[in-house]
Amino acid sequence: MKINELTEKVIGAAMEVHRALGPGLLESAYETCLARELAIQGIAFEQQVELPVVYRGVPLSCGYRLDFLVEGELILELKAVEELLPIHEAQFLTYLKLSDKRIGLLINFNVALLKQGLRRIVNHLAESSAPSAPLR
Repeated sequence: MKINELTEKVIGAAMEVHRALGPGLLESAYETCLARELAIQGIAFEQQVELPVVYRGVPLSCGYRLDFLVEGELILELKAVEELLPIHEAQFLTYLKLSDKRIGLLINFNVALLKQGLRRIVNHLAESSAPSAPLR
């Protein structure tokens, strides 16, 4: 499956969860429901994947975890915050770099319309000069 097609499917799954639950819940509730929705749609994923920090060539467990790794290539980071801040995007870009992945979705469920809380973050893509762009 191509990355853009995969991204669209995952966004659709996140929208299903948001339609059903709305804003105002804890991140863990959205994570549990999104895992169920991805499974229903037959999208392969791993949840709470340990992300070591490699220091001087040695991978060290520092407690970082990816919320989701979808199809082995798309990282999802879920939030339930008032607004996404630049620090959230910077942290997510670091996750992409540490995992050597090219693309991910930062999803804030605490919004009236989910598209307001979606950010596509890219790593090492020549066509993007900015770390993120709001989805429209």
